Amino acid sequence: MAEPTAHTEHPAGHGAFPPFQSEHFPSQLLWLAVCFVLLYALMSRIALPRIGSILAERSRLIRDDLKAAESFKEQSDAAHAAYDKALADARARAQSIASSTRQRQASEAEAAQKLLEAQLHERLAAAEQSIAATRAAAMGNVRTIAADTASAIVERLIGKAPTAHEVAAALGDGGKR
Repeated sequence: MAEPTAHTEHPAGHGAFPPFQSEHFPSQLLWLAVCFVLLYALMSRIALPRIGSILAERSRLIRDDLKAAESFKEQSDAAHAAYDKALADARARAQSIASSTRQRQASEAEAAQKLLEAQLHERLAAAEQSIAATRAAAMGNVRTIAADTASAIVERLIGKAPTAHEVAAALGDGGKR
């Protein structure tokens, strides 16, 4: 035969589980009400105020931390703005220094170029004077060389040297020497 199970049959001499017996219900309800009132009083007077104060403290700490974070963010933004301004100022100073240096170097180069041009003009003028003097000397000698050459050619051709007056007339001097 099958063995009795704990749920379906009762062992010999034992009744049902006491909390499930209806004669115990009033005392169980009384203890339930007493425990509920005690637990409610304990929670409302001790535990809930502590939990509320902990939550309020945490809320205050979070609020303070958010304020501090906002303050740090503002300080960071201010520092970033100051950095950007300093960087812009540095760039402007660098550009002004570069511009002034460029202008100074350009003026120095222009002055050096003018000095070189003046020196070149002086040398060119001196060279032109030297060339003119050399040309004048050469042109003065050309007439003498032409007269000597014409006299030598005529003497060779006809065997007799021409007079200085004849050579001058042939050269177109008109008797000048």
